Amino acid sequence: MEIPVYLFAGFLDSGKTTFINGVLQDGFALEDRTLLLCCEEGNEEYDPKALRNVDVVNVEGEVYLTKDFLKKCEKRYKPRQIMIEFNGMWSLSKFYQEALPSNWILYQIMTTVEAATFDVYAKNLGQMMMEKLTNADMIIFNRCDEKLRASLRARNLKLVNRRASMYLENTDGTSEEYDDGSVCPFDLSKEVIDIPDDDFGVWYVDVMDHPERYVDKVIHCKAVVAHLKQYPGEVVLGRFAMTCCAADISFLGVVARGGGFNSFGNRAWVEVTARMALEPHKAYEDKGPILYVTELLPAKKPEQEVLSF
Repeated sequence: MEIPVYLFAGFLDSGKTTFINGVLQDGFALEDRTLLLCCEEGNEEYDPKALRNVDVVNVEGEVYLTKDFLKKCEKRYKPRQIMIEFNGMWSLSKFYQEALPSNWILYQIMTTVEAATFDVYAKNLGQMMMEKLTNADMIIFNRCDEKLRASLRARNLKLVNRRASMYLENTDGTSEEYDDGSVCPFDLSKEVIDIPDDDFGVWYVDVMDHPERYVDKVIHCKAVVAHLKQYPGEVVLGRFAMTCCAADISFLGVVARGGGFNSFGNRAWVEVTARMALEPHKAYEDKGPILYVTELLPAKKPEQEVLSF
């Protein structure tokens, strides 16, 4: 039986236990028996009222976090879901490769960061810090004030992990998204902005929300050709994306102009280099991104043909 695993990463005092308490207090474990593996003992404690359907097991050291130990925990407690408060000084890659049972499926990795100590950890434990950030599905910077928010946004940490949701938890108890419109997930200083296959969806969302960023920028990506009768002499270049489930697949595309499209049929994969403009077009409600193609080559479809969010 496959068991979903929710892993909470981050260094000591970054807010992992507080976050877990919040998740449990919201009723996360009410329905399904939950195993909570605690790999680090901090100042905060788990809320006893939220542990009524939760078995807590302490892991005293990284050497004990083995596949055999985890399978014994599964056999003893029979959990339907698993939470892991991971030790910030332990290796995630080692855990994936050597300890994680094949039927334990990592559903989500959430990394918490103490905003005030982020620079110290990044300078002194850079590799460990980057591992926790680059593998995360969600990143939360805790205890931010105005100065720390500005500093974190100025570093454009979306470049570290473009797919993760990022949030800033403020000292006054409020929360806000890291991306307030001032942060671009790509390095716009480069001569050519190369869009990796897995990041086409990230780029599409950003270019539709902030097309002005990309005006006169050269874009390089792999895309699918779509010939549409209503746009003679033009095509739409894009990717199919699954936003919810297999029944919810849509085409995310940008209007493109240039020669050579007649050599490619619908759904052909191409490698395209193009300069972007922002112009009125009937495909958009007002102005929208237009790719003026300078190079068009046949391409092999990527390993992950359909994007997911």
